[in-house]
Amino acid sequence: MAPEYEFKKIYDDYYPRILQYLTRMAGPDDAEDLAQEVFGKINTGLDGFYGKSSLSTWIYRIATNTAIDRSRSAAHRHATKHVAIEEGADSETECVLEDHQPRSTDELLIRKEMSDCIHEYIDKLPSDYKTVIVLSELEGLANKEIAEILNITLDNVKIRLHRARAKLKAVLNEACEFYHNDQNTLACDRKQVRILSKPPK
Repeated sequence: MAPEYEFKKIYDDYYPRILQYLTRMAGPDDAEDLAQEVFGKINTGLDGFYGKSSLSTWIYRIATNTAIDRSRSAAHRHATKHVAIEEGADSETECVLEDHQPRSTDELLIRKEMSDCIHEYIDKLPSDYKTVIVLSELEGLANKEIAEILNITLDNVKIRLHRARAKLKAVLNEACEFYHNDQNTLACDRKQVRILSKPPK
């Protein structure tokens, strides 16, 4: 069995980061419960970790699979509303998730509102696309590590990211109207968005 202090160090080093990741993947209501499940799996799986990947990659793989399994389980499947997303968009999302130092309180509030809006639409992406967007754009992981976490090729990561960014840009263009306000700050207004409910069973 791995020494207890090793798990404690892993827990102390990674818990806040993984909790934030799971909040982005599954929402705040399930994040803490999922985090406990993830670290339980880490604790019991340490004996089988032989360093074939980095520790970070291994932990993210466990967290990702746990979040995906939860979202697919019948007990946590809800009839949620989602925004219809156009198929076939090709262009990259341009700087839509990029942070910068706000110049004023007004700009800070605008940036937060835009960020909340963008995260809402990330949540509505198909699971595969949401996962790569969160890992790449929000967690800041390199494509190579994402490939190892998801057990797909590097080329597939690039393709999936390109398609995910295109879908996100398409839905943002449909849902939001971007403009520069009187302070020349980029802002947005929500349009009337066509909302579809899942068909009844």
